[in-house]
Amino acid sequence: MTKILKKSQLSENVFRMTLDAPLIAKERKAGQFIILRVESEWGERIPLTIADADAEKGTIDIIFQTVGVSTKQLGQLNEGDMIADLVGPLGKPTHIQDYSTSEKKGHVVVVGGGIGVAPAHPIAQAFAKAGNKVTIIMGARMKELIIMEEEMRKISPDVIIVTDDGSYGRKGLVTEPLKEICEGPDKPDEVVIVGPPVMMKFCALTTQPYGVKTIASLNAIMVDGTGMCGGCRVSVGGETKFVCVDGPEFDAHQVDFNNFIQRLGTFKKEEEAHKCRSGIFGK
Repeated sequence: MTKILKKSQLSENVFRMTLDAPLIAKERKAGQFIILRVESEWGERIPLTIADADAEKGTIDIIFQTVGVSTKQLGQLNEGDMIADLVGPLGKPTHIQDYSTSEKKGHVVVVGGGIGVAPAHPIAQAFAKAGNKVTIIMGARMKELIIMEEEMRKISPDVIIVTDDGSYGRKGLVTEPLKEICEGPDKPDEVVIVGPPVMMKFCALTTQPYGVKTIASLNAIMVDGTGMCGGCRVSVGGETKFVCVDGPEFDAHQVDFNNFIQRLGTFKKEEEAHKCRSGIFGK
């Protein structure tokens, strides 16, 4: 059992929770995730990236959007409530490198779209700590859906915000400032992208002509998180990989995003049926 120490709402249907998890807080690294179950007997396993951690306090932070039955159940819990199961840290950590040379400081661009800003946070934090200049691009549909801006500005003064409707920051898509940076005098040594699969696909297409190393953190369908079920398989460079144990990060230029996006819709009918049985649509 894991205790919820703090809960806050970041935007519409997006919540942040601080959990009492000292062992995970001590061992976790940027890019890794946990899997939790709200209920122990029939609970669905929910994979969530560790958005932040405090090893001294023994806490980790998770950020999630209430889109299905299980995340809605999680969102109904409050401070002091208990989560049935929690396991982690899982997945391979982000490979953090200092790209600085005698000629110039290393430059890493971290792109977070929507709820993807949460997993992008520890990655940007780790690259900055390693000594790189970090540029952060954050995107959302509207101002109200922008999350973790304050935390990101603590990491780097170079934060670019774009919104689809132009209600905050620049009007447009994250690919636009990304292209400008790739064409500019301070070409990135690496780009890390986290967010909706379509966004990541087009970010990869944006950086590819410039030969910029680009890493995508994939949010695949996942069950056990140990590579046994095969539900999170993805095609990378023509080879089958498992997001939970081989990832979640892969060379974005090698990921078959069309196949990945198609696989994410595999259980849509079952999900809708489960919502109906659970009474979600009647609330």
